[in-house]
Amino acid sequence: MRQSSTGGFLSASLPGEKSDLDKLASLWRIRSQEKASSDYPVGVGDVVEISVPAIEELRARTLRISGDGTIALPFVGKIEAAGLTEEELQQKLVERLKQYMYNPRVIVFVKEYRSRQVAVLGAVVKPGLYAVGSGSDTLLDMISQAGGIASGADPKIYLIPAEPAENGRGTEITSTLPERLLRQDPAPLILKRTDPILIDLKQLSFGGNQQYLSLAARPGDVIMVPGGGQVLVEGWVERPGAYPLSPGLTAAGVVIQAGGQLFPADVNAVKVIRAEKGGTKSFVVVDLERIKRGDFPDVALQGGDIVEVSAQTARLIPYGLYRFFTAIISVGVGASVPIR
Repeated sequence: MRQSSTGGFLSASLPGEKSDLDKLASLWRIRSQEKASSDYPVGVGDVVEISVPAIEELRARTLRISGDGTIALPFVGKIEAAGLTEEELQQKLVERLKQYMYNPRVIVFVKEYRSRQVAVLGAVVKPGLYAVGSGSDTLLDMISQAGGIASGADPKIYLIPAEPAENGRGTEITSTLPERLLRQDPAPLILKRTDPILIDLKQLSFGGNQQYLSLAARPGDVIMVPGGGQVLVEGWVERPGAYPLSPGLTAAGVVIQAGGQLFPADVNAVKVIRAEKGGTKSFVVVDLERIKRGDFPDVALQGGDIVEVSAQTARLIPYGLYRFFTAIISVGVGASVPIR
């Protein structure tokens, strides 16, 4: 996408780009062909309960899968758990314990699928992180878990689709979510950085494409519902989320309201995305540094706008190292974290 030299909004439907309906149709085909599974593999951050009744040290052990995808148990040692289903993990434990006993009985139960969550933000009754129970759960199922769309919300849904983390691993979604959600300890998920897909509920109803409301939800999806008179701030800011539209609110002003940008943020290419009539989107790229110096006009916002603060690739590596080492300091050295 290119930047407007005058600061005006440009059409987001540039030559060679897919429209939102095309993107939805493509996503629908891909997810419809996937096998709906009720037995998700476990991943980093998930909480599992393991019990071997015949061994006192292994009775009713509750563990969280560590950042490297492993767990550690007496007699068993450190084993790879991420990417395995309950049954596969059980069989792996049985094989390890056969050297100590004949036909060991092992019980494995996943208490919390922290790595299988969807973020539902904005104008819903209870914004937060919600677990995908099975492959048949839809976007509307996730919104229903969040209490449904709040009164006065715009008839629109913005979807940032995510790809499954390979073998239960991925980059953290935590830096893209509001601080109040981080207290719920969201799992590391891999989030595909892309422009949000606009799902215009009115357009779908009139156009006969209601099946997209039943699009299968996948772990790591971010669903944003704009409220009437609200602006959504997404990306590398301290407190992403929905902010009320006040008179004179601008792009630079709402970033400040969101706690300011994080270290990896590309402040020279902040994008303001606006839904237009007919289901199309327009955008403008603003330079916060130039606005701060007075060299570039700020952009006045409207209800339903999305302010997207992307990252500079060169800054992601040092920031990732900082997050990694601070996590080690806070959690402590160990292969897995027992849940008391």
